[in-house]
Amino acid sequence: MSSVADGLPLDKRLPAVIAISLGIGMATLDTAIVNTALPTLAEGIGTDSASVIWVVNAYQLAIIATVLPFASLSDVLGHRRVYLGGLLLFIVSSLFCGLAGSLLTLTAARVAQGLGAAAIMSVNTALLRHIYPSKMLGRGLGYNSLVVGLAFTLGPTAASAILSVATWHWLYLINVPLGLLALGLGVRSLPTLPMTGHAFDRLAAVLCAGLFALLVLGLGTAVHGAQGALTLGVIAVALVCGVLLLRRQAGHPAPMLALDLFKRPVFALSSLTAVCAFSAQGLAFVSLPFLLQAVLGHSQVETGFLMTP
Repeated sequence: MSSVADGLPLDKRLPAVIAISLGIGMATLDTAIVNTALPTLAEGIGTDSASVIWVVNAYQLAIIATVLPFASLSDVLGHRRVYLGGLLLFIVSSLFCGLAGSLLTLTAARVAQGLGAAAIMSVNTALLRHIYPSKMLGRGLGYNSLVVGLAFTLGPTAASAILSVATWHWLYLINVPLGLLALGLGVRSLPTLPMTGHAFDRLAAVLCAGLFALLVLGLGTAVHGAQGALTLGVIAVALVCGVLLLRRQAGHPAPMLALDLFKRPVFALSSLTAVCAFSAQGLAFVSLPFLLQAVLGHSQVETGFLMTP
């Protein structure tokens, strides 16, 4: 597929949009669909409720650690390659998630799935800029946001529907046919975009991943009652990674972590609002299934339908 000047023609645009929507929809859905089944997962793989949370944490940690490095890598490899590569990794890791028989293997597969989701999320908006004509870009971004919102909202209901007819393994296996459809459409229709020519900074990518992964991990260990010294040590290493990253990226024309964006009040306030909103949602989506099932006695299917509103 050759590069495009101002969007794709209509016959190519529709399959490209479907490919993007399926990919970002699955990546978002897997942040919500699993939460409803956490009590069922804990019982199925023989672990406790505190440990099974890592099925969610592993996915989220992988995304937050690598979404910026993948965005930077796309400047070197191209947005199309990063998206399709991430989609392929997401499909394969979803298969391994569905076949997992222990907490360790499921968590490892979820890390790989999170890496695939991060690659998808890192470039989907950039691809949309070249799929839609410039006069339709706002509409295209709106449709993309609608897909994300619907996927997150319908996650519990989708989990209930699957669990009512199949085992928890199909929460992941359902991604395989959908992902293959998205991959086929993407290979045929996604545009090849010009690359910036910037070299990929591997050390900056490691520091960026360390900053965010260790920061979230440190907060997680604090919540789980770990020793104060361990928590402070993890957070301290995260902050050191952050300082080293900023020093290395100073003056770079395309920094991996562009802090200068936060000098704009609208951007800074919007980011803070998003962090607070998603933190509250995340906490609720992880804890509510245990409350509804273990305390209030609802079934796993009822729990999904109760969480969706």
